[in-house]
Amino acid sequence: MSFDEEWAAARATATANAFLRLNQASAAPAPGAGAADLALNQDHIGAVGSEAYRLHSRLQTDGKHAATASAEAAGALSREGFASGAALAKANLRWESQVKTLAAACAQISNGLNYSLSSHAKEEQQLYAEFTASKIDEYLK
Repeated sequence: MSFDEEWAAARATATANAFLRLNQASAAPAPGAGAADLALNQDHIGAVGSEAYRLHSRLQTDGKHAATASAEAAGALSREGFASGAALAKANLRWESQVKTLAAACAQISNGLNYSLSSHAKEEQQLYAEFTASKIDEYLK
């Protein structure tokens, strides 16, 4: 299963669970539970997005650090008749594939969090404008 398929399945499960929790939520919070179970702290989300971007950038360079040397070693071993040459080449290809997958996941996390922050800010502005307009309308009547 690819990362995208796993991620889509995880999101679908989380969405279904959240929907069920909302439908079953009681009016009073559980004993010892806080009033809110989710708090959006934009500074923390921004920090996580920045770290995901930094990790993506590092993976793009450091994750490929040994690719050339490994490919050369695999070729040299294969030319000398060692079976480990083919195994090293296969391991090198798998490593490169996994680095690309991980870098793509980090980019997706970073982009998703950046989108969430900007989307949330726009929604806040729109709600504020609507609330302000409704208060003005209320006073004019």
